[in-house]
Amino acid sequence: MDKIDLRKRLRQLSLPVFVDMSLTMLVGTVDTFMLSRCGDGVGPVGAVGMVNMLVTLVFMVYQFLSTGVSVLCAQYYGAGKQRRFMQTVVLALALNATLGIAISATLFVFAEQILVAMGLRPEAMIYGESYLRITGVMSVFPALSFALGASLRSAGKVKEPMIANGIANILNVIGNWALIFGHFGFPEMGVAGAALATASSRFIQFAILALMHRLRHVRLLVARLMRPFPWRELKNLFYVGIPSMTEPMSYCLSQTVVVYFINKISTEALATKAYCASLITFVLLYCVSVVQAGDILVGHLIGQKRYRPAYLAGNYFLRRCMFVTLTGSALLAIAGPLVLPMLTHEPDIISSGTAILAIDVILEIGRVHNIFACSTLRCVGDIMYPVVVGVTVQWLVGVGVACLLGLPAGLGIVGVWIGFLLDENLRGTILIRRWHSKRWMGRSFA
Repeated sequence: MDKIDLRKRLRQLSLPVFVDMSLTMLVGTVDTFMLSRCGDGVGPVGAVGMVNMLVTLVFMVYQFLSTGVSVLCAQYYGAGKQRRFMQTVVLALALNATLGIAISATLFVFAEQILVAMGLRPEAMIYGESYLRITGVMSVFPALSFALGASLRSAGKVKEPMIANGIANILNVIGNWALIFGHFGFPEMGVAGAALATASSRFIQFAILALMHRLRHVRLLVARLMRPFPWRELKNLFYVGIPSMTEPMSYCLSQTVVVYFINKISTEALATKAYCASLITFVLLYCVSVVQAGDILVGHLIGQKRYRPAYLAGNYFLRRCMFVTLTGSALLAIAGPLVLPMLTHEPDIISSGTAILAIDVILEIGRVHNIFACSTLRCVGDIMYPVVVGVTVQWLVGVGVACLLGLPAGLGIVGVWIGFLLDENLRGTILIRRWHSKRWMGRSFA
């Protein structure tokens, strides 16, 4: 591949994906930051932070089919197999709709029981239950949005999801301002207002994506696409989707368990986790966006059976991600003592958060390797290896060591973050060796 063309194409794809990912991550972050100003103490922030952990886990379940859509459709698009492309999209929408309805009903009916099982403190329960019921019952729409956005991006149409996400986020901020604090004639609703604004914005995002998808793709009748029924595409969706879901879902489950133990430390520790995780999210945005954009190009190359160019392109993406992420993490660690007092006046949260942001500089080396290797190995067809490594190390180190250092060793939230550091770097080392071994070459679904 011509290096100049690769850089140009990467910029064209990664910038809209960067904006799209930024806006996606902003939804929960905006809720957290705006609620920190509503005057109810750290209870709402900790509760919403814990619920957002659960919502992230639910979204990982939804993304298992969307990941299959991304991998398969990128390869089919590169190979010029449009019918198989469209069949995959239709199947993913139908399955995500069924799954979304079932999960939405469960979150609404059993919100209190779920939060009790997660160990949410009684004083924060009223906030967490309200937020979970409202956002949970509307979670079917993100399920559909994931599939629609994945199919558009896999064909190189990255601006459409960005536009839909941008509109949704603007409406979410306006809705938060109106409903949390009682502006524009609305009552002051606090946490319930934040949940209503978030749920409404996600519905609007789905509606916009559905319209764009219909206008941008070739209009083939579903009846024609599904006759005969595409069993091969269904099999490939599950073959890619289930393992692809297992690794991030295991990560979110392990993080939920760790949050349970952080909650045992103190409410301040839980709020510290929410603040620091929100800030670190912004450092990762460039890495995640470049990897997603790069995987579109890698998938197209794999569909054409051009394995060597795919490997060289992946290495180029990895170098760019590592440099930018480490630079951003170092700057955040330096700015931490100035940024954290803007979010909270609790001295324990500020001191612990400052230490966590310093530790995170080393942690990000492993996290960049993980984000790149897990996503790109799936993209080229090496499905199972990242799952086995991820699940094993996440629970033995990410949960075991983190909780051991946090509670019995008495290091608190800082000890938990040291456990995270060991987990990310061990997994990253193993997975990046797999990428450089080139054992994935020759595995193309197209």
